[in-house]
Amino acid sequence: MTSWDALAAEIRGCHACSELATTRTNVVVGQLPPQGAKVLLVGEAPGANEDLTGIPFVGKAGQLLDQLLADVGLPRETVAVANVLKCRPPSNRKPIAAEANNCRGWLTAQIAIVDPALIVAMGGTAVEWFFGRGAKIGELRGQVHEPAGRRVLATYHPSAAIRFGPRGMPRAALREDLAMAARDGLVAGVREV
Repeated sequence: MTSWDALAAEIRGCHACSELATTRTNVVVGQLPPQGAKVLLVGEAPGANEDLTGIPFVGKAGQLLDQLLADVGLPRETVAVANVLKCRPPSNRKPIAAEANNCRGWLTAQIAIVDPALIVAMGGTAVEWFFGRGAKIGELRGQVHEPAGRRVLATYHPSAAIRFGPRGMPRAALREDLAMAARDGLVAGVREV
């Protein structure tokens, strides 16, 4: 098994999706705290701010995510963060199946390296990555499932929480699910990197 840094170097050299490779500014590999992480957050794909900085969840959705993580006692610097896609789709469009398939090996390798006690799949693309096409967040969220032997909690993406506003159901559900992840990730088996 390779290290996070070695894998990141390989990911940055990927050109499997020619459209994404030619339009990206940066490959957004993800983040793993130096001490490892018990919880891995998986989102959809980088947005414009992430593409510019090379860092996941730094835009408005990321700011909300950071706030909710802090609120539930799971600070951002204690979790690993990755996306299904490592490159921004043009105009922030939804990733297409071929792109998700091209990146599948990268995320699979990241999961193996992090070996988290719990994965939080945020948004439809991430939920479908773990549970299959047509998986519904509303039907899966609120409990931990074990697809392919990994403990996964499905929830809404922070951008959905923003779209529906501060009193909207996605934000309340996301906060509730992150609180569950904080409790679960802290009490589940410790898996150091």
